Amino acid sequence: MLAAAMLCLVVAVSDGDSLVVHCGSQAPERVRIASIDAPELRQAWGRRARKNLAQWCLRRPARIDAEGHDRYGRLLAQVHCQGRDVAAAQVDAGLAWVHPSQEPQHPDLAAAQQRARAARQGLWAQKRPQAPWKYRQRHGTGAR
Repeated sequence: MLAAAMLCLVVAVSDGDSLVVHCGSQAPERVRIASIDAPELRQAWGRRARKNLAQWCLRRPARIDAEGHDRYGRLLAQVHCQGRDVAAAQVDAGLAWVHPSQEPQHPDLAAAQQRARAARQGLWAQKRPQAPWKYRQRHGTGAR
């Protein structure tokens, strides 16, 4: 497992809230960005969310602040690429939701989501965007 905060290289971007990092001599680690939930790749805006995350992070150094692991074995972490919190970057661009369970702990992200929604930014341009957790329930998909 990674230490609490490490500098790593992003070697792959799986979707709008997941990536793979290589930290020194350790094996590559799958990382799930904490606090947000991006559209699934088959959802509207899913590929755009992955592309945006890749533009921020792919083949770049990232500061990984570990918070634990999710039920799929991925490292849950706050991730910073190019000096920016990428959870905030995804939410600002309208390419991820703040997970409802995380809103109280992250009022800054919740406010950014409200601004993106009011500006009809990204997925908020849709009439009724479907949250990824609802999409997964409806389509029976597992790992996020």
